[in-house]
Amino acid sequence: MESRVAIIGIIVENMESTERLNAILHEYAPYLIGRMGIPYREKKVSIISIAIDAPEEVISALAGKIGRLDGVSAKTAYSNFCTKESE
Repeated sequence: MESRVAIIGIIVENMESTERLNAILHEYAPYLIGRMGIPYREKKVSIISIAIDAPEEVISALAGKIGRLDGVSAKTAYSNFCTKESE
């Protein structure tokens, strides 16, 4: 199976969704390369970026689950290259 590197940008406007967001990210932990979170207290939002290396359908499923959370939006940017998952 082919794997792609991607970045998922997440904006959390409803802090009550963070527990579920963290649970979803934990489900996908084997694919995650790294995570950076920035609390923007003045605007009462959190900005999170997730670096991931996974098959495209896994990345899409993760972004979809995140985007369905109340008060959370997610957008994905994919790399232009694919690798075999074992590489």
